[in-house]
Amino acid sequence: MTAAAAVALVFPLWLGACTVGPGSPTGTVAGGQAATPEDAAAPAPQPAPPAGSSTDNAPDPGPLPATTPSASPESPATPDQGTGGAGGAGQAEAAVPGTAPVSGANATSAPPPPPATPAPGNVGGTKTVTAYYVLLDDGGSGGVRFGCNDSLVGVHLPAAGSTEPLRAAMGALLDGAEPPAGDAYNSLQASTLKFLSGSFDGTTVTVYLSGTIRPGGVCDVPRVEAQLTQTAVASVEAIRADIYVNGVALTEALSLR
Repeated sequence: MTAAAAVALVFPLWLGACTVGPGSPTGTVAGGQAATPEDAAAPAPQPAPPAGSSTDNAPDPGPLPATTPSASPESPATPDQGTGGAGGAGQAEAAVPGTAPVSGANATSAPPPPPATPAPGNVGGTKTVTAYYVLLDDGGSGGVRFGCNDSLVGVHLPAAGSTEPLRAAMGALLDGAEPPAGDAYNSLQASTLKFLSGSFDGTTVTVYLSGTIRPGGVCDVPRVEAQLTQTAVASVEAIRADIYVNGVALTEALSLR
């Protein structure tokens, strides 16, 4: 009787120990420990399917939301590039200076060439010659210094009469007119020289004159020689000049004055 009463008291306690409580997990993991809800809810990892393949039993994920590519806002000063369809990107690249040649209607025409500079011996389309005059006591400031502290300066004059450079230049110097420059002096103004003929061999220009030389003083002697010699040399771009007056060399004709 006593044993039966003891069993009756112990049996409910044993059953209560075997009954799962409401807060206990329903399963166990390896090692005898109870599995937490997180472990039970996490699906087992599956190997990734090969690229380009699909499984028959994979659930349809449904339409994905459209993604908008991020783009930085355009600056107001940025020109509209690439408009006009699919060729926009290529057009935008070609619009950058130096990346591609520009052709067609949008090409910028080359600037017109500068006006041609008149060649030496031409001013405004008119043939000119260079005659040499003297700047008295200039000391070389306005030209080549020579003689009595004077300067020799070239002046462009219209070619009159002959188109031959040597004859035209000597004729402009010997016409007896006043120098075109107000401060220039012509030591040949009182002389009566005329051009007869001349020649040029590529190095030396030879000039034959006739008439009378009338220097205005001692300092006019180197002035006459310099004016005649330099005008003859410059007319044909010679290196040196041989000048004769009435068949006599210029230096000798000047020494007789």
